[in-house]
Formats: sequence, C-alpha cells, structure tokens
Amino acid sequence: MHISFDEFKRVEIRIGRIVSAERIKGSEKLIRLNVDVGNENRELVAGIGDVYKPEELIGRQIPVVTNLKPKRIWGILSKGMILAVDVNGKAILLHPDRDVPEGSVVR
Repeated sequence: MHISFDEFKRVEIRIGRIVSAERIKGSEKLIRLNVDVGNENRELVAGIGDVYKPEELIGRQIPVVTNLKPKRIWGILSKGMILAVDVNGKAILLHPDRDVPEGSVVR
C-alpha cells in the first residue's frame, strides 16, 4: 500500500530521551518507558523486552511518533510509539549518531 507524501508529512516524529524504564509485570516483552520528547514526558509501552533490559535503555535517544492516537496496552495508556528495526522478529532501536536536543523533529 502506498501513501501520499502529504499523508506522510502528517506523521510527527521527534527525538526523545528515555528517562526511566521498567518491565510490565506478567509480560515477557513489554517495557513501560518514560520518554522526554522536549516539551513533555510521555509514557510509552514498547515490545522490546526480549532484546533490551530496562536499565540499559535509560539515557538513550530514540525516535518517537508523537501524534499517534494514545492506546491502552496492558492497562497502560501509551502516548506514542518508538521506531525500531525488525531483525528476525526482534526490535532493534534506532538512534541519532550524536546527541540532539530532545523534541528535535525527524525529517
């Protein structure tokens, strides 16, 4: 399926920094993240717990879709989505090659 360039421009992607991370009890993959996206901190739920330990995520910068409609996952309202690469069914995080200000727009 193709989308138009105008449709793609509607997706807001900003760089956030992971402030805290914890496993969600009862789930093997889900991690609750608190991410600073510049103008606010967002709570996100990400299925990356089979690849990453919560403590190794803190301080990392990641791209976050910030204008996605919030969704309740395992009872937690996730207010965004991280972007990752799928490698053999495992989510590998993307990140800038140098520190940038939180909230920087991905173009």
